[in-house]
Amino acid sequence: MFKPVIVVPVYNHEHAIGAVLAGLLRHGVPCMLVDDGSSVSCAAVLDALARAHPAEVELVRLPYNQGKGAAVLAGFRQAAVRGYTHVLQIDADGQHETADVPKFLALAEANPAAIICGYPVYDESVPKARLYGRYATHIWVWINTLSLEIRDSMCGFRVYPVAPVNTLAARHAIGVRMNFDTDIVVRLFWNGLRVINIGTSVSYPSDGVSHFRVWRDNVLISWMHTVLFFGMLSRIPKLLARKWQAK
Repeated sequence: MFKPVIVVPVYNHEHAIGAVLAGLLRHGVPCMLVDDGSSVSCAAVLDALARAHPAEVELVRLPYNQGKGAAVLAGFRQAAVRGYTHVLQIDADGQHETADVPKFLALAEANPAAIICGYPVYDESVPKARLYGRYATHIWVWINTLSLEIRDSMCGFRVYPVAPVNTLAARHAIGVRMNFDTDIVVRLFWNGLRVINIGTSVSYPSDGVSHFRVWRDNVLISWMHTVLFFGMLSRIPKLLARKWQAK
């Protein structure tokens, strides 16, 4: 059985979320908006969207801002309660191409045990510092997995099977802010999940809002890479065996 839901973590993206949701609803897939402690104005927009689409949209509300990862994981827990098998995660700021949702879901249905991981094809709107800065994380991910299988670990557009994510989150603390996307995909890879990469157009956020905090998030990401590196060391035999079996 393949029963997907789209989970959108939202934090003060009241100017973009309406268009994002409209693009998602065209595909006939239920959507779950997770309000990560947004402002009163954004919360009101989310309430209105949920009321306007009661059959297609569920609103999950966190009592205070906890970070993107915490919001996504709250969506996973609720997805399990609702009986969904897969979560398509997409950001609320309008940077992702919602028209690509069917391609992601088709790959997920054909490969239900895999992670369908978007890798960004940027347009001219992306800041060069942001573009080049991603490569440091790419290199660390390739080291920490002894593999090039994860083409881009930072893209927030992907499909996961629900059960392995909830099992992992129950056993290990996962980064809950901007370190979430990389942390979870590396750990799921360690647990044996295959990663299938798919290119998708990405533009700079349509509402101009970015929640990346340079000092805080760079420290969190650096610490995450350190923890993953030392976690990788004990997994070297298993990771090498996996590479050998794949040949």
